[in-house]
Amino acid sequence: MLKSLKISNYALIERVEIGFDSELSVITGETGAGKSILLGALALILGQRSDVNALNNKESKCVVEAEFDIQSYGMESLFEEKDVDYEPHTIIRREILPNGKSRAFVNDTPVNLSFLKNVSSKLIDVHSQHQNLLLSDDSFQLMVVDTIADNAKLKAAYTDLYRDYKKLSNKINQLVDENDKQKTDMDYIRFQYEQLYNAQLKEGELIAIEKELEQLEHAEEIKLGLNGAVQLLNAEQNGALFGIYEAVAQLRKIADFLPEGESILSRLDSAYIDMKDLAGDLDQKAEEIEYDPLLIQQKQTRVDLLYSLIQKHRVGSLEELIVLATEFEDKIRKFTNFDEELEALHNQLKQLELKLAKAAKELTKSRIGVFKNIKQAIESQLIELGMPHAQILIKHENAQAYSSSGKDEISILFSANKSGQPAEINKVASGGEMSRVMLSIKSLLSKAKGLPTLIFDEIDTGVSGEVADKMGRIMTDIAKTIQVITITHLPQIAVKGKNHYKVFKTDNAHQTVSQIKQLTEEERIVEVAKMLSGSELSDAALSNARSLLQN
Repeated sequence: MLKSLKISNYALIERVEIGFDSELSVITGETGAGKSILLGALALILGQRSDVNALNNKESKCVVEAEFDIQSYGMESLFEEKDVDYEPHTIIRREILPNGKSRAFVNDTPVNLSFLKNVSSKLIDVHSQHQNLLLSDDSFQLMVVDTIADNAKLKAAYTDLYRDYKKLSNKINQLVDENDKQKTDMDYIRFQYEQLYNAQLKEGELIAIEKELEQLEHAEEIKLGLNGAVQLLNAEQNGALFGIYEAVAQLRKIADFLPEGESILSRLDSAYIDMKDLAGDLDQKAEEIEYDPLLIQQKQTRVDLLYSLIQKHRVGSLEELIVLATEFEDKIRKFTNFDEELEALHNQLKQLELKLAKAAKELTKSRIGVFKNIKQAIESQLIELGMPHAQILIKHENAQAYSSSGKDEISILFSANKSGQPAEINKVASGGEMSRVMLSIKSLLSKAKGLPTLIFDEIDTGVSGEVADKMGRIMTDIAKTIQVITITHLPQIAVKGKNHYKVFKTDNAHQTVSQIKQLTEEERIVEVAKMLSGSELSDAALSNARSLLQN
């Protein structure tokens, strides 16, 4: 429920603050007084795009703030999902800065317009005159039927299946497109793959070969170095091994007399053995090293092949080349197995379509099941609104293809005359008739949907007298279950309000500004009297106004 609305620096409004109660509230005022400005400010709360031209004072920001009581609407999860603080009394604020930028806040947390619209759309339903055009909109008509049918669970189940169905259909189409495209490329892909396959690529091979090649190319240097090292170790007179051997012999003579002599002798003896083994290993290695021009050529050829493949396929390493070969192999496998894969997917799609058809049929049944109730409810309301011969026909046809909303094409047709043939409402109904049909639909929806706040912007256009009185009674009836605010120019409706607000203009030293105030009982009498007789008040008009308000 809308608890209050604060507006500052918007169009002709310097600053206004209005509090609202439950049940029916009416807003009146002369043409041009600023009633539409109030709705324009409220539209910012509903997420409408901002306009810097709306600023009254171009050097100050515009602020529109609305407080809502939402504690019984079950919106906690919506707030938690976007990490926005939930408050039973939630405040939505919209600001337009002088530079043209706008900001939106929910409970002082900055939010984007998508979240703002999502929240506010669950709090307010604004019906203005142009919304009568929705009567001929297929999606609106379907929404009316679905709301009365209370089939949200059936729709959700159908929507989930439809989403899976479309996803699988798109996958099949994509697979077919890819296969068609690959038919022309497959010979080339096979050639590329066979070249890589025949190369017998091994991870890490290139680095290993390059190291091996480096050794082969320096074989003579390596052999010479190894032999030199062996000679220095094994020389009979001044070799390292001879020197260590002599040192061992000398220490063995004094080992018994030297503290820790045995330990030192053992270490030196061990070093001699290690050095002797090392000399043998180096000698063996020198024997193995041979300069082999043929082997060098073979290794170089392999390196050249690998680098040429890397360059040809424009990759950075042998490992990336191996990945590419795997990708080629996958494409060939998919192409080869295409028919089997396509058949399997088509079988899945058929099974899914059976489930989708069943869900669509249940959805259709739920919709058709409320056609009679909708027809009777709207026609009954229209009779009260002075249209005793009005006819409502809900036309249903099966759509040729599944859509996100089902497989139904639903049209609400209308005729104001007993002998008339029901047709599209916007083609056969006058402005006043469309207003009455829309009010009847809104009345029906409000009871089924339980909207928190319903705002009517001169929905009474084109009606008067007893019909206007009936419209007021219907609004009063709607307001028994939800908050209703109506902007009206008819006294028959104005007197039905539990609260009455007046929009008016005043002049200050610099400009004309719009203001709004809640009227007292005496002020209401005067306002209704003016609506009845114009600005010239008469005793008869005042008396009539009192009588209307008392009734």
